[in-house]
Formats: sequence, C-alpha cells, structure tokens
Amino acid sequence: MVAPLLVPTPSARSHEASDEATTLLGRGASFEGKLTFEGTVRIDGRLTGEIFSDDVLVIGEGAEIHAEIEVGTVIVQGTVVGNIRAKHAVELRAPGVVRGNLHTPSLAVERGVTFDGQCTMTAS
Repeated sequence: MVAPLLVPTPSARSHEASDEATTLLGRGASFEGKLTFEGTVRIDGRLTGEIFSDDVLVIGEGAEIHAEIEVGTVIVQGTVVGNIRAKHAVELRAPGVVRGNLHTPSLAVERGVTFDGQCTMTAS
C-alpha cells in the first residue's frame, strides 16, 4: 500500500459543489480505511473503505473508490463501487462510473456516465 498524499490547498467554500479542494488524495496514492473530513476533499487516487462528511467530496477522473459514502454533496468523475448517500446532491459527470445505489434529494447525470444501481430521491 502506498502512503496517501493528503495535501492542504487554499480554503474552499464549504457546502458548495466546486472543484476547489481543501485536501487532495493525489493520483498514484492509495488509502484504506475510514475517511472523515470537513471542507472539500478531492480524490484522484484509490480509496477502499468508508467516507463520511457533511461537506463536499470530489472523485476525480481516474480515481477508483471501493467504499460506502455518506457526505453532503458528491461529484463523481471517476469510478465508485459502493453505495452513496448524499444529504444535499449527487452529480455524476462523464466519464464517471457508479456501481451501487444512490440515496439523495438531488441528482444530476451527464451524458456518458455509467450508473448501475438504484436511486432513491427523498428529502434528507
């Protein structure tokens, strides 16, 4: 297992779906376990385990996530295998792949995304 590269970056606006991240798990990095955070986190590497936050998670193109995810908002451009529960919104952007169930009050899906699962949309 490669040690994760968690790099602080300039502060981001909390609870906004932007690509500006306060922390980055870079390409080539690998992490296994439970990740909790505040602010915006971008993952471009590999993560296996669980992710919890009330804030924004950005899963970059090329990222490989095998996890149960519970966050405020998630933006997916990479690959996620596992269920996603979002309090605010889920955005699936091409060329994203999600293999698991979604539970969110708001869902946006771009053309070119692969989604294999069920979606439940109810207020959080």
